[in-house]
Amino acid sequence: MNMMKKILIGYLVLVIIGTSFTFREENMWALFAKTRFIEKLNRELGMYFLYPKFPDELKAFEGKTVSISGFYIPLDINDSNIAVVSKFPMAECFFCGGSGPESIVVAYLKKKPGKRIKTDDIVTIRGKLKLNEDDIEELNFILLDAEFVNE
Repeated sequence: MNMMKKILIGYLVLVIIGTSFTFREENMWALFAKTRFIEKLNRELGMYFLYPKFPDELKAFEGKTVSISGFYIPLDINDSNIAVVSKFPMAECFFCGGSGPESIVVAYLKKKPGKRIKTDDIVTIRGKLKLNEDDIEELNFILLDAEFVNE
């Protein structure tokens, strides 16, 4: 009986620790939506771009492992370890529809997916959150060292 208690306590500790390091995806989309975008002149290119102003509560997640679920958006980059996930299906996503930049995430994967993923398949990706404020050639919400969950 004493050994069973130790095992149960150990298991509970692992569950609590494990869940404290990965944050729920619903919360991430909601936090991304709190980002404000300010139009500023990029002097180098002589054009106006939208630059993000991330809320402090989102900045607290930077560098931490988060998970996010959404619709898979394929890229025309062959043999790539990059995945884009959208809060909305392709027809409504940032690139093709009217959604904002807070509705997409780019993930730099540790390894390519083990199976073929089709457009608008719902996927969950986990990785370390990086927030991009300045690089206009990169998305604003980035997952590094990412991997598909339950592939």
